[in-house]
Amino acid sequence: MLRSFKTILILSLIISCNDNQFQVERDEINKGIVYEVNIRQYSKEGTFKAVTNDIKKIKELGVEILWLMPIHPIGKEKRKGGLGSYYSISDYKGINPEFGDDEDLKELVEEAHANEMIVIMDWVANHTAWDHSWIDNNPDYYTKDNDGKITDPINPYTGESWGWTDVADLNFENSDMRSEMIDAMKYWIEEFDIDGYRCDAAHSCPVDFWKESINELRKIKNVFMLAESDPFNVGGFELINSFEMSYNWQGHHILNEISKGHKSAKDLKDNINRDLSIYEDNHILLNFTSNHDENTWAGTVFDRMGDSYLTMSVLTYVIPGIPLLYNGQEYSLNKRLEFFEKDFIPKENTELVEFYNKLGKIKRNNKALHFSKETKFDIKNSIDDDIFILERTLDNESVLFISNLSKMAKSINHGLDGNFENLLNGELIKLSSKQNLEFNSWDYLLLKKIDIK
Repeated sequence: MLRSFKTILILSLIISCNDNQFQVERDEINKGIVYEVNIRQYSKEGTFKAVTNDIKKIKELGVEILWLMPIHPIGKEKRKGGLGSYYSISDYKGINPEFGDDEDLKELVEEAHANEMIVIMDWVANHTAWDHSWIDNNPDYYTKDNDGKITDPINPYTGESWGWTDVADLNFENSDMRSEMIDAMKYWIEEFDIDGYRCDAAHSCPVDFWKESINELRKIKNVFMLAESDPFNVGGFELINSFEMSYNWQGHHILNEISKGHKSAKDLKDNINRDLSIYEDNHILLNFTSNHDENTWAGTVFDRMGDSYLTMSVLTYVIPGIPLLYNGQEYSLNKRLEFFEKDFIPKENTELVEFYNKLGKIKRNNKALHFSKETKFDIKNSIDDDIFILERTLDNESVLFISNLSKMAKSINHGLDGNFENLLNGELIKLSSKQNLEFNSWDYLLLKKIDIK
């Protein structure tokens, strides 16, 4: 990957540069995963306290980054549904009283920190609710149409509304608005020891705003920043290179398409090879099979991926980047969570809790699965487009992933020799290039190369 020495310098620092703030070394973050929390729907209570009570369980999944979806008061004017969208913010310095109060949030953050996790908040910079105080007090903070009326967000490609009618579009040409926005972002770091932000629709805001805001935030704390964007959106590489992490949308869509039989392992190989050539060494891709948008609007992992969902989950731990779990995946979440109404995650089915706990431990305990600019990725050639074989190596430690990414049984000519440990069950496996492996549909092996003397 291309290298940015400025980025490397920044990322060599610890997450916090202030002695009285929580600190996690970057190497620790690179060993874990991201966990997205939908506070409203996480539990029947829908509160910070419910999440705080489960922090240790969440940590067992291998979580190093806890991402809280928007926690702010939700606008009532033009509200969608009974409770409205989390992304319709009426007060950037307020807390949705449905979730709890200041002390409840501080306790959540403190408990996460006590378990060596950083906490990032969802930040919605592109728009506000229609009853945000800025609407009346600072109307020039907003985008206006030819008639001087404040508009909802407009699709730059079509000139038409996105349909987000419950929010008002902010005008980033207004420097006073920018200053107030940055001040609000500082507030949560200074008052609640928040460790960074996941920036909603980051490509909808100018690149120079993000550069300015991140620079100001890092005067307080070396925050971790995740962009909901990729280089194929507005802002391109200039935008995402301002952040530690960005969405692997391309990889996600390919996993969905492979599951449906519309693409093959060859497409995944091509995508990974391209990613390895275009991204900076230290830029992290966020790999996922689900998130709040995908679950609600596109369908559950079972809807989209069917019988392949476990294979695709493991792939997010293996391909370049860091994996994301959306709350409930560990409980086999098989419904679309409501977006504008109260809902909750049924937690009766614990079958996958052990599976994801094991994946988290495997990632943490095997150096080759840590995110590092030094990791070597070797995608093995195969005459069968449905066969995916990837070896990851770091500091002479190797992990091998072999899979049949199809609905048909396959005999795999892997071309590998040596002794391996099956990381999922501890069994020892001897591979010989003279023998094929027989795989059923979506079968996979996650192996560690070992020396037997």
